[in-house]
Amino acid sequence: MDWDKLRVFHAVALAGSFTHAGEDLNLSQSAVSRQISALEEELGVQLFHRHARGLERTEQGDLLYRTAHEVLDKLAAVRARLTDNKNIPAGDLRITTTVGLGSTWLTPRTHDFLKLYPDIRLSIICDDRELDLGMREADVAIRITEPRQPNLIKKRLFTVHSHLYASPGYLKSHGSPQSIDDLDDCPLIAYGDHAPNTLRNVNWPCTIGVKPHRRQRRTVLQVNNIYGLLLAIESGVGIGALPDYMITSDRPLQRILPEVDGPTTDAFFVYPEELRNTKRIGVFRDFLEEQVRAWRF
Repeated sequence: MDWDKLRVFHAVALAGSFTHAGEDLNLSQSAVSRQISALEEELGVQLFHRHARGLERTEQGDLLYRTAHEVLDKLAAVRARLTDNKNIPAGDLRITTTVGLGSTWLTPRTHDFLKLYPDIRLSIICDDRELDLGMREADVAIRITEPRQPNLIKKRLFTVHSHLYASPGYLKSHGSPQSIDDLDDCPLIAYGDHAPNTLRNVNWPCTIGVKPHRRQRRTVLQVNNIYGLLLAIESGVGIGALPDYMITSDRPLQRILPEVDGPTTDAFFVYPEELRNTKRIGVFRDFLEEQVRAWRF
């Protein structure tokens, strides 16, 4: 079986379309389609059902995918061990974390890490969904919910606190609420109705202090991206809740109702058991712990 075709097949099975697989592989959509057709002809079976909405693996395609994934997973683990030098950590390191944590807390700190370890190539995947580390969608994760998957090593990093914030421009025009009840009449910004499980408490300003017989507070704006929510608050649209790790000295936001605390959760550094002794993961874990110790929050 041609290895290049098998690699392309695995990418298509993961992406669910020729176009997205081509983007991942730096190939054209037509080149990917030709490789899959050639593989199907070589094997004498159909590997995908073609639909207008995308591709769906056939029974034979599912069998080949599981086998190909196992092979690629083992090769990735071997490659990790081969590229790990006892003295010089090197190689690719794919990190997945939430949009808020990745874009505002983690990414600005990568410069210092890469100065220490220039032979490591970082890739940060900001996604509020939890990518599957067991399926090698990423090497490590920083999660704000405690992982419950088996065969994962977890290390608690810090506790995430959230509070209510508004811009100076908003407060100048509207004043600051003096009590939780005052929020009933304030323009609120929230994540909205489609928050993933990783952000299940993100809409707490709409419910905190609301009497059981009343409906939750209405929002003037919903943004299903925590970084977009931050920008909306900065622009003066209204009041919203943000995790404190997103607030930096260069952001002109003011905490309101400082005595009101939002729900807390813990952030964890997570990676598969099979990568326990990988040097680049070890130095990245140590770097994160140093950053947390030096961080004032």
